[in-house]
Amino acid sequence: MNRAQVIEQLPGLRRYARMLTGDAWAADDLVQDTLERACSKWRLWRPGSDLRAWLFTLMHNLYLNQRRAAPTLAAVDIDEVQEHLPGASGPADEALLDLERCLQRLPAEQRAVLLLVTVEDMGYEDTARILAIPVGTVMSRLSRARTRLAALMDHTPAARPAARRESPGLRRLK
Repeated sequence: MNRAQVIEQLPGLRRYARMLTGDAWAADDLVQDTLERACSKWRLWRPGSDLRAWLFTLMHNLYLNQRRAAPTLAAVDIDEVQEHLPGASGPADEALLDLERCLQRLPAEQRAVLLLVTVEDMGYEDTARILAIPVGTVMSRLSRARTRLAALMDHTPAARPAARRESPGLRRLK
């Protein structure tokens, strides 16, 4: 493992951390913690194996550990406090904020699978290895995450009631 290989993975790590945490500061801290862990555990990485998957595994495990250690906060329904939040500056910003809000409302397990497969373009096998779950679980969580995200996006203020999507039929993915 050399420095250039790790640096190549930084944009993906940052993107994944930002979507996992929903906060830029927390995401930067998570990336920093991941890189520190990678430096301290570099002897555990096997040359020739997938460095990207190894770094994402470190990050995901750190994220889970941080979530377990964090105090439980009272849940606030964002729709109840929406009028007290600053408004978006335009339609594109509003759609992005709606997507981020909907992603944060997904269960963490579904959000992690959705982000790794769709945003980071990882295969089911790599995602299963990173999250330490069976491939079938990856596929079912991904399906549930997509269904739930579509339902959440249909109920956001930016969505038009007349433009609701119909449930797609089953598709075979390979």
